[in-house]
Amino acid sequence: MFSQESAAATGGPADAVGRGPVPVPAPGAVLVEPEKTVLDGTVREVSVPPLAPQVPHGSLADIPFRNALEAPDDIVLARKQPSGAWRDVSAAEFAVEVRAVAKGLIAHGMRPGDRLAIMARTTYEWTLIDFAAWAAGLVPVPIYPTSSAHQAQWILHDSGATACVVEDVAQARMISGFRNELPGLAHLWQFDTGAVSQLVSAGRDLPDTVVDERRTLISPATIATLIYTSGTTGRPKGCVLTHANFFAEVDNSIELLHPVFRSVSAEAASTLLFLPLSHVFGRMVAIGCLRARVRLGHAPSIQTDDLLADLAGFQPTFLLAIPYVLEKVYNTGRATAEKMGRAASFDRAARIARSYGEAVEAKEHGTGSGPGPGLRMARKLYDPLVYRRIRAALGGKVRHAICGGSPLGHRLAAFYSGAGIEIFEGYGLTETTAAATITPPLRPRIGTVGWPLPGGGVRIADDGEVLLRGGHVFAGYWDAALGAARPVTRQGWLATGDLGSLDADGYLSITGRKKEIIVTTGGKNVAPAPLEDRLRSHSLVGHCMVIGDNRSYITALITLEPDGLSHWRQMKKKQDVPIDELVRDEVLLADIQHAVDDANKLVSRAESIRRFAVLPTDFTEQTGHLTPSLKLRRGAVARDFAPQIRALYERN
Repeated sequence: MFSQESAAATGGPADAVGRGPVPVPAPGAVLVEPEKTVLDGTVREVSVPPLAPQVPHGSLADIPFRNALEAPDDIVLARKQPSGAWRDVSAAEFAVEVRAVAKGLIAHGMRPGDRLAIMARTTYEWTLIDFAAWAAGLVPVPIYPTSSAHQAQWILHDSGATACVVEDVAQARMISGFRNELPGLAHLWQFDTGAVSQLVSAGRDLPDTVVDERRTLISPATIATLIYTSGTTGRPKGCVLTHANFFAEVDNSIELLHPVFRSVSAEAASTLLFLPLSHVFGRMVAIGCLRARVRLGHAPSIQTDDLLADLAGFQPTFLLAIPYVLEKVYNTGRATAEKMGRAASFDRAARIARSYGEAVEAKEHGTGSGPGPGLRMARKLYDPLVYRRIRAALGGKVRHAICGGSPLGHRLAAFYSGAGIEIFEGYGLTETTAAATITPPLRPRIGTVGWPLPGGGVRIADDGEVLLRGGHVFAGYWDAALGAARPVTRQGWLATGDLGSLDADGYLSITGRKKEIIVTTGGKNVAPAPLEDRLRSHSLVGHCMVIGDNRSYITALITLEPDGLSHWRQMKKKQDVPIDELVRDEVLLADIQHAVDDANKLVSRAESIRRFAVLPTDFTEQTGHLTPSLKLRRGAVARDFAPQIRALYERN
């Protein structure tokens, strides 16, 4: 294991540049090097030994009760009150609530193994119902709160759910609209009309021991949840994740990311979760926080003003984020500086932060001496002017962020590192219970997704496909006819469909999707992901899709980011120009061209974007162009914008 402690905890020296305490290894920390297999001079396989022992018995249902037994007064959750204040919830209090709700589920006739669907935003009640379902021996099935009626109906039907809890009346009405087609759906509860209190009341006369009896029936091999993939093509598939899968994931993550999940200073570890609990990434961290007794809060709204207010009130020490959030904070900071006439100063501060982050990384790898005196002084100068403001936007106390979903990019990762926030980039799938790889503390390699999660392995197939194995790899896809998982691994290896490579030290880089590889008429293979990821980092770009399969050159469809566009309009004094005209504006197109030129630096001339079209509408889940996890539905985009694509290849 390797980790870092703060000077406040270890008596280490303070960093003279104002970044805070210098990271130093935790007492007794051990650096676990990956084991590599080299073929023809290229690393083809890498594995990392587990840091946490395999759990031999029990389940996730035991976590609240073990916490209450071992540390009843520890704060494990916080609930936002109508006043905006946060009320802490102790381990003992949470266990009492979990037991009471679990008894209500049992009182309603739910049997061990029954599926309970949950359709709600990220709230305290979501996590409460999740653990109560496990305590009652049930299998929770998340449904994205933004899902369409068709999607929700399919998941409820395919999973065979016997009960569903939703957040509000709109969701209740939607499910009621097709409930007659789901004869097995016996119960429908609604959070905002008192679902929790109704369940507590229903189970009040049952003895507490009924929950303990249910818990004894669950083993690590028992199904913990069915999580349905977003489905960029076809119907979503249910991923069968066991209690053992989650234990392998969260226990090794907790040990690996010691400075994140463990209090290493007087500041208790805490996080505000705003990503969907319907997604495995958010769910895994919520479970990990309860497992590690880290104070967990929930933020149901990701609207900029709402989220910033919640971050300021909660003041987390670490965040679970997707690149979009970190990009937005950076771009908002730059936009604010530009309005104040200080854009050049911000850009200089950004360059200094990136250089500082890169220099620290080089020293950690033994390839450099670290930041020199001049760089340290420059960074100290800009800390109160720029970096502290960036940290303040995230609540003021954030020092670590776990980032996944898509690549953050070298420039932003280095910037945040230099600004005092360590980024742990990870890569994983629903099928791997979230992270299958992650950048390790004290040994980051910016621009990669790190080493395998301890206890796991990565192999690169002959065609470049990434294969994964480990205790966190799922049992298989749900087969409704069998009522069980249908395994898909081969000799323990899961084929991901992603393309990647391992460097000489075993760090993984993801280069694209096998199914998304573009082959031009000239025979050039082009991975769209690097170009799209770089383009999206520009403040004006919302989403983009690179095109060129069976065509002579590469083009792109680009949408505009609402906040970035609003700022651009103000700076260019074009607030009144209709969007249909604005997408043809020469000044705007020139700014987008700069972003395209920057992205093209990543690739050869044959792979570069030659032409692009700026669309007057955005790609959203509501329009059918994005999945609930914000992945492009390429087929839908290509169909709906076929005229614009044709025009890109008809120009002279």
